[in-house]
Amino acid sequence: MNILLTGGSGYIGSIVARELAEAGNRIWILDNFSTGRRQTVQALPTQGIEWVEGDVGNAGLLKHLLTGTRFHGCVHLAGSSRVDESMERPTAYYRNNLVAGLTLLEALTGADVPSFVFSSSAAVYGTPTVTPIPDDHPPNPTHPYGETKLAFERALGWCHRAGGPRFFSLRYFNAAGATRDGALGENHNPESHLIPNLLSAAFSGRPVSIYGVDYPTPDGTCVRDYVHVEDLARAHRLALDLLFREDRSEALNLGTGRGYSVREIVGAVERVTGRTVRVEVRPRRAGDPPVLVAASTRAQQVLGWSPEFSDLDSIIGTAWLWHQRSRG
Repeated sequence: MNILLTGGSGYIGSIVARELAEAGNRIWILDNFSTGRRQTVQALPTQGIEWVEGDVGNAGLLKHLLTGTRFHGCVHLAGSSRVDESMERPTAYYRNNLVAGLTLLEALTGADVPSFVFSSSAAVYGTPTVTPIPDDHPPNPTHPYGETKLAFERALGWCHRAGGPRFFSLRYFNAAGATRDGALGENHNPESHLIPNLLSAAFSGRPVSIYGVDYPTPDGTCVRDYVHVEDLARAHRLALDLLFREDRSEALNLGTGRGYSVREIVGAVERVTGRTVRVEVRPRRAGDPPVLVAASTRAQQVLGWSPEFSDLDSIIGTAWLWHQRSRG
């Protein structure tokens, strides 16, 4: 199948691209490299993957690309994804995550691309009233990042009713880890995610900040559900495969059903690396819910998906391997 994948130079996008290419699909990666890494081009296989540099919101580029090739599906991972930044620059998040996404969706609909997999987020739920969070929990975002993800999910639904592509919105919980061969891993600039920051601190000896120790959780720090990035990549492949066979559209949680606190993650990093991590306590960040843990029963029922590599030691162990290799 011919697949358009946006944001393929990024952390999750690159691993999804490899998963899809290794399954025999032909992938066109559309990326402007604003947050991704150009080194990813060399890290991904050359067979079955083509690169197109440009913006998802460039209607002329999309028309040219979609006119030249018959695409069977699109996986949309491009966008802005930092909660703290979204609180400071909400208009940029609406522009990148919603306006550009609608331009893409309009172009795909005009080109009769039948299948769409959207990289959504647990951030659509805000502070949940039930834990683990079921797929049908009412959404209530607490920051612009989550709000823009939810707005695009809703646009997908309305566009599908009007003849647009069938879709899955995959609501990730915390993506983590690296490929087991150490080839691809997490490297944002700036890095805002907990595990890579802890690994950097373990490697360098410098302290790392943790935000908030007064949450209503057992040890006062936030609790999150961590999912291995290769498990997430497999979910995208399964979602596309199902959309190729069936006309269905819905949102699905991707998580493990098990949460770990920030302090538990610190302890696990110290155990796996054999190094001490120095932490500095900072005030809470705006928009951070105390607990986000998934109920992923629906993904298991619909996609036949369940996490295989998402135990904490595998997540941190693969990330540590990649971190050491990338640092030489």
